[in-house]
Amino acid sequence: MGSFFAWYLLITLIGLIAFPLVNRMFEKFADGGYGFSKIAGLLGVSYIHWILVTLGAYTNTLGGVYLSVILFAGVVFVITNLWPKGDTWENSWVKIRTFVVANQRVVGASELLFFAAFAFWAFMRALNPEVSGTEKPMELAFINSIIKSAVFPPSDPWLSGYAISYYYFGYVMAGILALATKTPGSVAFNLMLAMVTAMAVAGSYSLVFNLLRNGEHTAGKKISMAALSLPVIGPMLLTFMGNAEGFLELLRAYGVGWRASSGWFWSWLNIKDINVPPDMINVWPPRYWFWWRASRVLQDYDLLGNFHEVIDEFPFFSFLLGDLHPHVLAIPFVLLSIAVALALLWRENGTPTPLADPLLWGSAVVLGGLAFLNTWDFPIYFGLVILARLFHSAKYGGWSKALFWELALWSLLAGTLSILLYLPFYLGFSSQAGGLLPNIIFPTRGAYIWVMFLPLLVPIFWFGGIKIWRLKNSVIEGVLGTLFLITALAILSTLLGWVASSLPEGAALINSQGYATFSQILEAALGRRLAYLGGLVTVGGVLSVGLAVVSQFARVRIDRKTLFVFMLVVVGAVLVLVPEFVYLRDQFGNRMNTVFKFYYQAWILWSIAAGYGMIKSIEKSRGYLKWIPGLVFVLTCAIGLVYPITSLPEKTGLLNFQSKPAITLDGASQLAANNPDEYAAILWLRHQPQRVIVEAIGGSYSEYARMSTFSGQPTLLGWPGHESQWRGGYDEVGSRQQDVEAIYVTPDWQATKELLEGYNVDYVVIGNLERVTYKVFEQKFAENLAVAYQTGSVTIYQYSQ
Repeated sequence: MGSFFAWYLLITLIGLIAFPLVNRMFEKFADGGYGFSKIAGLLGVSYIHWILVTLGAYTNTLGGVYLSVILFAGVVFVITNLWPKGDTWENSWVKIRTFVVANQRVVGASELLFFAAFAFWAFMRALNPEVSGTEKPMELAFINSIIKSAVFPPSDPWLSGYAISYYYFGYVMAGILALATKTPGSVAFNLMLAMVTAMAVAGSYSLVFNLLRNGEHTAGKKISMAALSLPVIGPMLLTFMGNAEGFLELLRAYGVGWRASSGWFWSWLNIKDINVPPDMINVWPPRYWFWWRASRVLQDYDLLGNFHEVIDEFPFFSFLLGDLHPHVLAIPFVLLSIAVALALLWRENGTPTPLADPLLWGSAVVLGGLAFLNTWDFPIYFGLVILARLFHSAKYGGWSKALFWELALWSLLAGTLSILLYLPFYLGFSSQAGGLLPNIIFPTRGAYIWVMFLPLLVPIFWFGGIKIWRLKNSVIEGVLGTLFLITALAILSTLLGWVASSLPEGAALINSQGYATFSQILEAALGRRLAYLGGLVTVGGVLSVGLAVVSQFARVRIDRKTLFVFMLVVVGAVLVLVPEFVYLRDQFGNRMNTVFKFYYQAWILWSIAAGYGMIKSIEKSRGYLKWIPGLVFVLTCAIGLVYPITSLPEKTGLLNFQSKPAITLDGASQLAANNPDEYAAILWLRHQPQRVIVEAIGGSYSEYARMSTFSGQPTLLGWPGHESQWRGGYDEVGSRQQDVEAIYVTPDWQATKELLEGYNVDYVVIGNLERVTYKVFEQKFAENLAVAYQTGSVTIYQYSQ
C-alpha cells in the first residue's frame, strides 16, 4: 500500500512539473493538455536521466534520479520562458494555477479517472501478482537489471558482459520510479502495469474530450456532467473493452447452436477451442484459461490445411494477462504522439521556421522516445504526425509545390532529430527484422475481422455513414483510393513472391504446399482470396469511409476535428490491410508478429475514433428514430464487455479474493511461498553489488534464469531463444549453453576454473533446479571455492579471481 501511494505522489509531482510545458504545447486543448502531463513528465524525466547517465554525467542511483527530476524542472522553466510567443511568461506557475482554478472540473475529472484506474488495476494485479510464465520473467529481469546497473546502457541480465539489445526505455521508466520510491523490482513490475493503464485512461479521455470541445477552452464556462462523463467512452473502448470472442464463448458454453443443430455455425466460424461442442452445457467457465483464446481469433491455415498461429492481442487482454511488454508500455506515449499530431493540425497560422518550431522539437522527443519504447510504433506515428503537418500547411498555404518542399524539410529534421536525440540506443541495438515478405496464402476472413473489432467497427461505420451521407459525392473518391492501395499492395506482394520463388527459401515454401511453380501457388492462393473476400471488403470499407471523408478537407467541407478523427480511421485501416499482402521478416517466419503489432495499433487508433463517433452520432440523431444509434451502440458495447466481465474474475480470482492467503503487489510472492530457500538466496543476491552469476539454463517461458530475473544480477545465459530474438541470431550467445553445463558437470577443476575466469563469473549457484538439470559435480566447488551464502537446498559459491 505504501508503494502505491508513493508512486502516485511521485507521478503527480512529475506531472505538475511538466504541466507548464504541456500547457504551452497543447494550447488549443480545452483541458490544457492536463491529461498528458504525467505521460510527458515521465518521458522528460526518463530521457534526461537516461541520456545523462549514458553520457557518464552521473550514475543511476537514488540521488541521480532526484537530480534528473530537478534538471527536468529547470528545463521546463527555461523552455516555457523562451517559448516564441511574443509575450513574456514572468510567472508560469501563477498562470498554471489560474488555469487549474478556472478549469477545475475538467482537471478534477482527469485526475479522478487516473487515480481510479491506477487503484483498480493495482488491486487486480495484487490479486494475481506472480511474475511467472509468458514474457513476465524477461520483463522483470530488465527492470531489476536497470535498478542494479549504476551505468547505462544497462547490463543484459541474461547475457553477462553485454548490454541490453532491446527497446528498453519503458523499463528505464519503471526502474526510475522504483529507485525514487525504493520499491523492489518485483513490486515495481505490477505498479508499472497499473500506472501504464491509468495513463492510457487519462490520455484517451483527454483526446476524446478535446475533440468534442473542438479546441474551445472551458475557462469561465460551466461544463455539464454529460460533457465531462461522455468522453469516458474513449478510455472504455481503449482499456476496458474486449473483442466479440468472449460473447461467443458465452453462447457456446450455454449450448447456443449446439442443442438443436449440428453446430454448423461454429464449424463455419472455425475458431479453435470453440469450433467443437462444449464438454458440458450450462457450465462456466467453459475451460481453464478460456480467456486466452480472445488473443488468437485469427486462424491461418495454409493450402494443405496446416494451422499457423496468429496473435491478435488488444489492450484489455494485455492488462489482464499482466505482461509488461514494450507494446503495453508504449500505449500512453502512443496517445501522446497522437496528441502531438492533433496539436500540429490545430495550431494557428504563422508557423515558425523549422528549427525554431517548438512542436518540431516536441515531435522529435516524443517520437524518438516512442521508437526507444517500441520500435514498431515509430513509423506509424511519425507518418501520422507528418500527415497532420501536411494538412495544417495546406489549410493556410494551399496545395502547392512549395508546401511539399517545406513538408519534406520539416519531416527530415523531425526524423533526424528523433534519431540523434536517442542515438546511444541505436548504437547498441540490433534487430531480428529483415525486410518485407509476401503474404500469398493467408487472407483474413471477414468473420475474424468482425469478431476482432466489432465494438469499434460498428460506431466507425455508423458515424462514417452519417458523414458520407452529408458529403454526398465523396464515396467514389474513397473507393478509388482504397482500390488503388489494394492494387499497389497486391502488385508488391506478387513481385516479392516472384523474386522469393527464385530463392531456395521461396522454392521450398512452394514445394511444401504441393506446387512446383510460383504461378501455380499464386493461382491457388487467388482462389482462396476470392472465397475469403469478406475480410478485404470489410477493411476496404473502413478505409473507403475514412478516405471519403478525409478527401473533402481540400474542398473545405469538413473541419479539422472531423479530419483528424478520420485520419485515425484511415491509418488504422491501412495497418489492418497491410498484413493481408506483406509482413516483416523475423524469426517467426510468418505474419504472426506483424498482425499482432499492427492490429494492436489499429485498436488504439480506432478506439479514439469510435469513442468520438459514438458520441457525435447520438448527438446528431433527430426525430423519432434518434434512440436507434444509442441502442445499437449499447448492444455492441455489451457484446464487447462480456469478455472483461467474465475474464477478470476467472484470471484474478476477484469473486473469492477474501479467501486468498495474501493480497500483495510483490511479483515474487509465489516464489517466496513455494520455494523459500531460493527466495532467500535471491534476496541475498539482490543486496550484493552487481556481479556475474552462473545458474542452470533451460527453455523459454520456464522457471530457468530465476536467480538473475528476481535479483537483477547478470547471468551467463538466460533464455537462449529470447537472446536470439533480441540479437537476430546466436553469435553473441556462442557456446555458453554448453560451457555452463561443463561448469556444473565436469570433475576437472582446472577446466572449470578456466571457464569461470573466461566469463568473469563471481558466483556459482547450486540449487534444486541445477541438480535436476545437470549431474552436478559439487565436490569440486566445495573443495576449491568459499561458500558465500547457504540456506537449505541452495548454496552460492564465490569465485575470487
